Amino acid sequence: MNKLTINTVSKNDLIELCYRPHTASTIIRQAKQIMVQRGYPFYQNKRLSYVPRNVVEEIIGVSLRGEKLNA
Repeated sequence: MNKLTINTVSKNDLIELCYRPHTASTIIRQAKQIMVQRGYPFYQNKRLSYVPRNVVEEIIGVSLRGEKLNA
Protein backbone atom coordinates (compact mmCIF):
# COMPACT_ATOMS: atom_id res chain seq x y z
CA MET A 1 0.00 0.00 0.00
CA ASN A 2 1.23 3.48 -0.82
CA LYS A 3 2.25 5.29 2.38
CA LEU A 4 1.01 8.66 1.14
CA THR A 5 -2.57 7.43 0.78
CA ILE A 6 -2.96 6.45 4.45
CA ASN A 7 -4.82 9.20 6.24
CA THR A 8 -4.82 7.91 9.82
CA VAL A 9 -2.31 8.12 12.65
CA SER A 10 -1.91 5.95 15.74
CA LYS A 11 -0.05 6.39 19.00
CA ASN A 12 2.70 4.07 17.75
CA ASP A 13 3.14 6.18 14.62
CA LEU A 14 3.73 9.24 16.80
CA ILE A 15 6.19 7.31 18.96
CA GLU A 16 8.11 6.40 15.79
CA LEU A 17 8.29 10.14 15.09
CA CYS A 18 10.12 10.58 18.45
CA TYR A 19 7.16 11.64 20.60
CA ARG A 20 7.17 10.19 24.10
CA PRO A 21 4.46 7.58 24.80
CA HIS A 22 2.45 9.82 27.13
CA THR A 23 2.63 12.74 24.69
CA ALA A 24 1.54 10.49 21.82
CA SER A 25 -1.41 9.24 23.87
CA THR A 26 -2.39 12.80 24.74
CA ILE A 27 -2.31 13.86 21.08
CA ILE A 28 -4.51 10.90 20.09
CA ARG A 29 -6.92 11.69 22.94
CA GLN A 30 -7.15 15.34 21.89
CA ALA A 31 -7.74 14.33 18.26
CA LYS A 32 -10.55 12.00 19.32
CA GLN A 33 -12.17 14.80 21.35
CA ILE A 34 -11.97 17.13 18.35
CA MET A 35 -13.59 14.53 16.11
CA VAL A 36 -16.45 14.06 18.60
CA GLN A 37 -16.94 17.84 18.72
CA ARG A 38 -17.11 17.84 14.91
CA GLY A 39 -19.99 15.40 15.02
CA TYR A 40 -18.33 11.98 14.80
CA PRO A 41 -19.48 10.06 17.93
CA PHE A 42 -17.65 6.99 16.57
CA TYR A 43 -14.45 8.45 18.10
CA GLN A 44 -15.83 8.14 21.66
CA ASN A 45 -14.81 4.48 21.55
CA LYS A 46 -11.94 3.85 23.99
CA ARG A 47 -10.62 0.99 21.86
CA LEU A 48 -10.29 3.10 18.74
CA SER A 49 -6.61 3.93 18.33
CA TYR A 50 -6.45 5.63 14.92
CA VAL A 51 -7.40 9.24 14.19
CA PRO A 52 -7.36 11.33 11.01
CA ARG A 53 -3.94 12.61 10.06
CA ASN A 54 -5.19 16.14 9.37
CA VAL A 55 -6.50 16.51 12.95
CA VAL A 56 -3.13 15.42 14.37
CA GLU A 57 -1.42 17.93 12.07
CA GLU A 58 -3.69 20.67 13.45
CA ILE A 59 -2.76 19.75 17.03
CA ILE A 60 1.00 19.51 16.57
CA GLY A 61 1.26 22.24 13.94
CA VAL A 62 3.45 20.17 11.62
CA SER A 63 2.58 18.50 8.33
CA LEU A 64 3.04 14.72 8.32
CA ARG A 65 2.58 14.35 4.57
CA GLY A 66 6.16 13.28 3.88
CA GLU A 67 6.48 11.00 6.89
CA LYS A 68 6.26 7.22 6.59
CA LEU A 69 3.41 6.28 8.90
CA ASN A 70 1.57 2.98 9.46
CA ALA A 71 4.45 0.88 8.22
